[in-house]
Amino acid sequence: MKNNRRWAVPLFPLHGARWMVAGLCSLAILGGCATQAPVAASGDGWRKDQIADAYVFGYPLVASDLAREKATGGDASKPGQAPVNTLRHVTALPPVGAAGRPSVDTLESTAWLDVSSGPVLVSLPALPSMQSAGSGQLRGRYFDARAFDAWTNVIYSSVDATSDTSVPPAARPHGKAARAARAAAERTSELVFVPKGYTGALPEGVTRVETPTRYVWLSIRVRVNGQRDVREARKLQTAMRIDAPPADKTSPATAGSAWPNVTANTPSVVPSGDKADLLDATAFFSRLAKAMEDNPPAPDDPHAVSLLAQLGVKAGEPVQFRASDSALLAAGLADGRARVDTVPSNALSRNGWVWFGDAVGHYDTDYTLRAFLTKRQPGTGTKDGEVKPVAVSDSDDHTLNGANTYVLHFAPNQLPPVRGFWTLTAYTADGALIDDKALRLSLSDRDRLKKNRDGSTDVIVSASSPGKARASNWLPAPDGDFQLMLRLYAPKPEATSGAWAPPAIVRQ
Repeated sequence: MKNNRRWAVPLFPLHGARWMVAGLCSLAILGGCATQAPVAASGDGWRKDQIADAYVFGYPLVASDLAREKATGGDASKPGQAPVNTLRHVTALPPVGAAGRPSVDTLESTAWLDVSSGPVLVSLPALPSMQSAGSGQLRGRYFDARAFDAWTNVIYSSVDATSDTSVPPAARPHGKAARAARAAAERTSELVFVPKGYTGALPEGVTRVETPTRYVWLSIRVRVNGQRDVREARKLQTAMRIDAPPADKTSPATAGSAWPNVTANTPSVVPSGDKADLLDATAFFSRLAKAMEDNPPAPDDPHAVSLLAQLGVKAGEPVQFRASDSALLAAGLADGRARVDTVPSNALSRNGWVWFGDAVGHYDTDYTLRAFLTKRQPGTGTKDGEVKPVAVSDSDDHTLNGANTYVLHFAPNQLPPVRGFWTLTAYTADGALIDDKALRLSLSDRDRLKKNRDGSTDVIVSASSPGKARASNWLPAPDGDFQLMLRLYAPKPEATSGAWAPPAIVRQ
C-alpha cells in the first residue's frame, strides 16, 4: 500500500461558499413558502406534536455534530480526538468497566472526513471474500468498513459491496464470471468520497462514494481473537491511509499527502445521543440549524423541512423562540425524548430478544428508527453488515441477574447464521464490561463449544462457574442485573428477516 498517494489528475475543490449555497438552495426548494414565524403558544396538542416530530427528525444530525466537534475539536491532543481526514486507531481491547457496550472482539479505526476542500481518498487493505469457507468464517481475517453521512445514514459498507444478497439468484454471476467478480471486489481497496454530484476527475481504479453531507463518519473494524492477537490485527490498521487535499479554500487542490495516523487506547467518539439529550429547545434547534448549513436534509425530507421552518428553524439562521413558548417547547421536547427512548414498532422481537432488520442504515423517512438507533446503537450499519439482538430479561420476563444460572439452548444447526462471525457478550445493566477476573468476556464461533448428543448446544450464562464439565460453554455474567448482546457480523438473510431468532434465556 502506498503511503503517499498522488492524484492522477488535478482536482478542483468544492469551496465552502459553494457548499453553503447548495445546501441553502436545497432547503429553500424543500421548504417552499413555509410560515416564517415560530410556533405560537396556543397550547394546541398538534403543536406540541410538531415540536416532538421536529426533535426526532433532527436528533441524529445534532448527535452527529456534537460527536464530530468533540472528536476533532481544539488541538486534537485530548483522548478521543484527531483532526478531520485523520485515522484514529484503537490499539487495545476495551478496559475493565468500559461503558457503551463496547466490542471485545474487534479493534476499531475511525475518522471524520470533510469533503469541503475536495475528494478524500481512503486506502484500505484488500476487502475479504464474503464467500463462506465452510465453517462460517471468512477467508483471512475479518474486517469491514462503513461510512455514514452526517444524518447517520449508511453511504458505504464493504460488506454490502461484496454481498450478492440484493441480486436475484438468476441474475448472479456463476462459474468464472463469479470468481472474476469476487476477485475484483477484493482488489477494490481504495475509496474516494466526493460531494454528491461532483463532476471532477478522479484517480483510476477507485470506488466512488458520493456523500450528501459535508462530513462523513468512517468506521473500520478488524476482528481480534484475544489480547495475544492484537499485534497481528494492528498490521491491518497500519495499512490504512487517508489522502486529502490541503484545507485551503483559496486554491485548487492538485495533490494530497497521507495524513498522520493517531493511535489511542480509548474508545472512539461515535455519533451517540448522550449529549443531545441535555440540550434545551433553543440550544438543540440552534445546533440543528447550524449543522444543516453544511449537511442539508435529503430530498425526501420536504415535509420535515417545512415543519422546521414553521418552528423558525432554518439552515444557517439564528433560532429565536418567544419566552411565552418555553412551556410548550419543553413539553414537545419531553415527548420527543420519550419517542427516541421507545423501541420502534418495526423492531424484531422474539424469545425476549430485540433487534432490527429492514430499513436499518437506509432509513428513508423512518425518522423514529434512525433516532432510536443513534442513541441506543450508534454506528449501526445495514442489515447485511451486522445485526445486534439485545436481551434484558429471561423467558419468564424477569430481569437478568448474575445470581441466577441461565441456559440458551441452540437446536442442531441453529447457531447464529453468519457469513462473517458471531459473538455473545454480557454487560452490566448500564452497558459496562465486567471485571477482568472473568474467564472470558464473550463467547464466539471460535470457541470450542461442546455439543449435546443430538447436536444441539447449550450456552450457560451466570456470575458463578457452572463447573469444569460445562466451563467451555460458560459466559461469565456480572453480579447483579445485566444484559446480553449477540452480534452477528455479515449475517445471513434468515437472521435479518426474523426467520431465525436467538433462543429463549431460560433460568435454571
